[in-house]
Amino acid sequence: MSTGSLIQAELILCSDSDNENLACLSSNSETGTLQSSFSGPTSPSVLHISVSLDWRHKAIRIQIIYSLNERQYVYATSRITMESVLTLDDGHLSGRTVLVRVDINSPLHPETKAFLDDSRLRAILPTLRRLADSKVVLLAHQSRPGKSDFTDMSAHADLLSRLLGRQISFVPDVCGDIAIQAIQNMELGDMILLDNVRGWPEENNMKKAAIDELNESEIVQKLSSVADAYVNDAFAAAHRNSPTLSGFSKSLPCFAGVLMAAEIKALSTAIDNPPKPYIAILGGAKCDDSLRIALNLLNRDLADMIVPVGVVGNLMLWAGGHKIGEGNENFIRGSLGDTFDSTFEHASTCIQNYRDKILLPVDLAIEIEDRRVAISLEELPTSAPIYDIGIATLQALYPVIRNAGCVLWNGPASYFEKENFAFGTIEILNMICESTAFTIVGGGHTSALVSQKNLVDKVDHNSTGGGACLTMLAGDSMPVIESLRVSAGLFGDKI
Repeated sequence: MSTGSLIQAELILCSDSDNENLACLSSNSETGTLQSSFSGPTSPSVLHISVSLDWRHKAIRIQIIYSLNERQYVYATSRITMESVLTLDDGHLSGRTVLVRVDINSPLHPETKAFLDDSRLRAILPTLRRLADSKVVLLAHQSRPGKSDFTDMSAHADLLSRLLGRQISFVPDVCGDIAIQAIQNMELGDMILLDNVRGWPEENNMKKAAIDELNESEIVQKLSSVADAYVNDAFAAAHRNSPTLSGFSKSLPCFAGVLMAAEIKALSTAIDNPPKPYIAILGGAKCDDSLRIALNLLNRDLADMIVPVGVVGNLMLWAGGHKIGEGNENFIRGSLGDTFDSTFEHASTCIQNYRDKILLPVDLAIEIEDRRVAISLEELPTSAPIYDIGIATLQALYPVIRNAGCVLWNGPASYFEKENFAFGTIEILNMICESTAFTIVGGGHTSALVSQKNLVDKVDHNSTGGGACLTMLAGDSMPVIESLRVSAGLFGDKI
């Protein structure tokens, strides 16, 4: 909630009784006080035997559901859209000194340290071009201390210079005298890249710090003293918390970069007000992440259909009563580790409570002696590994995608690195590219596949976020976006 703003809320008490009260609430976020006044009877609405509290301020919505039976909060989320953060369209940054936090953490060759993928560097180019008339100070990281690919940022500066077509100078310091002097000596149009911010202890030691603590960190205090504004274009790290990611919100006007703004806008559509019918295809091997996304969309009555595929589909079949074979079950247990029990419970909950909104696989493909073999569910359990969904499942999915208003796809449907088992994933990709729905692709493997197939222009949004995308879709905390919102509340009327 924005500092000093009055946010109205409606509290709806729902039960079997037709004679319940509607509580109108107001909360002043500056003082933290909450007032309520009760008026008139109302019929059950929104939830069964629950209380729903929905704060609204511009496009910020914070919803809390309180179970009257269990006397505990069972669900809470905040939804932040573009109206609640500042973008580059809101600021006049020409001629200003601008700190720009980016995520250009890239895979490097283990011996030569050559870049194996430059997609994250290319992704920030639109923001750098927008700031061509500013003094740009880039903040970034590469890996973590102790890892073999933890390097300085000199090679990143060289590659960015080639991609952008203008000089970006490397400064071998983060916030010491060398860095401060380099910033003060900049001229209009200059761009510099400071050294790996994860080489500065505060960046690694303040992951759980509150915004006020981050604001008081040495790195924030020193860099904000020589800057006029801060831009965050590091969406891939938006689910993380550190001084350079979320610590400048009270020191400088903070803006979402071009990439950050595009990610927030597209993913907010998927978790706030998606065109209907809304279909979420959830696959890959990260079952716990996919189940959190599924429950978030189903509990909030956003998704009209959840389509579990890949390892997620195998888990859902197992939770629904189909034995999938000891080898396949052990693979899921091993991949989930300590989270297996809770994830399996979430899968069972989905099946029990939302069976009519879940399109489970109806056939599968297994590998026998390097061959693809189709099997029906009646042929389960199997001793062979399940590597793909079958043709009948794809036939059932086709009209669902064709008639959808919004399609979210996160995670492959198969072991697509094996040629014989790429079929399911490629067919879903083709269906999505042919769809007239608003289409969003998230997750590392699926997003990379879209890029590799040169189909980025065939989907409405191809997320670069990886873990950040999963976190946002699951309705979990996004410290970077929250810090941008805080800054908008403090500086929005002053820029």
